Amino acid sequence: MKKIQMVDLKGQYQAIKEQVDSSIQNIIENTSFINGPEVHQFQKELEEYLGVKHVIPCANGTDALQIAMMGLGLKPGDEVITADFTFAATVEVIALLNLTPVLVDVDPVSYNIDTDAIKAAITPKTKAIVPVHLFGQTANMDEILEIAKEHNLYVIEDNAQAIGANYHFNDGSTKKTGTIGDVGTTSFFPSKNLGAYGDGGAIFTNNDELAHTIRGIVNHGMYERYHHDVVGVNSRLDSFQAAVLRAKLPLLDKYNDARRNSAKLYSEELKENENIEVPEIIGSDDTHVFHQYTIKVKNGKRDELAKVFQENNLPFGIYYPIPLHLQKAYKDERYDEDKFTVTNQLVKEVISLPMHTELEEEQIKLITSIINKTV
Repeated sequence: MKKIQMVDLKGQYQAIKEQVDSSIQNIIENTSFINGPEVHQFQKELEEYLGVKHVIPCANGTDALQIAMMGLGLKPGDEVITADFTFAATVEVIALLNLTPVLVDVDPVSYNIDTDAIKAAITPKTKAIVPVHLFGQTANMDEILEIAKEHNLYVIEDNAQAIGANYHFNDGSTKKTGTIGDVGTTSFFPSKNLGAYGDGGAIFTNNDELAHTIRGIVNHGMYERYHHDVVGVNSRLDSFQAAVLRAKLPLLDKYNDARRNSAKLYSEELKENENIEVPEIIGSDDTHVFHQYTIKVKNGKRDELAKVFQENNLPFGIYYPIPLHLQKAYKDERYDEDKFTVTNQLVKEVISLPMHTELEEEQIKLITSIINKTV
């Protein structure tokens, strides 16, 4: 049996090696390192895949979130509501722009932002909601859009973990996550479902005016060379990363199907264990792309399981061990600990198992057998 890895990028590379190597060699020979043909082609291909009017590539997923907020014209002091249980980048950019982060609890089943908690957190200063499609599971966008419409708020989707997922609306229509709100963002960090071989990100919108503004922001505020019309940043996807992403994009649905199949096997092998709660897919299978396969250990033995994994040289992740509202950088006396009951419990129970496109049945059965023996 192959060595089990949390993410097997080398194995995935073997299937696209010829195309990636050839594209990178071409870039070196034509020296189109920044904003070259590969970047423009990738942009068009991703627009077509997502069914969105505008894709604006940028340097990384964190930049994508920051630039989206800049493009919407959010001002210092504006309140932005987002989930307490997620990676820090989501709240980090809010603080960097001198906006006011408002962290709220999450749903105990999907781990995504709790819509009732959103409603309770809205004040006259609230300007935006940032739902995170956590671990690859779509957030409740029907209700989030309804709340946003009622209170005249922007919706900024953090789609870093769910690219390729579908959201099925109550009216029967379907859209790709990241294309539903006013603006969506994603990361192409190597371990993502659609990952580069370095940093990368992108912003999505169907709003022509917003897309124009964002295109200026990512390039020092320039639309014409040396004419700076808006305050901008230097955030561009380089041609090497675009070449890798172009090779992977046609395979994204296949990659996500492989993740779903691995998730089904994990859940099947763990279903009799009363101490384990496996991920629940909300709605259709295609609403979850399993960036992570995250279980809850219900009997207080999560840390014991992590220790056993370490002893057996098995990779795992604890995403996330500390709620954002308890992080030193984001503590705030406004927060009431009683309003974070789900997040405070999740950080004690969650553990993420190896999940990638190259996982084998034998590997999953070994991992789950160790779990069932331990907890």
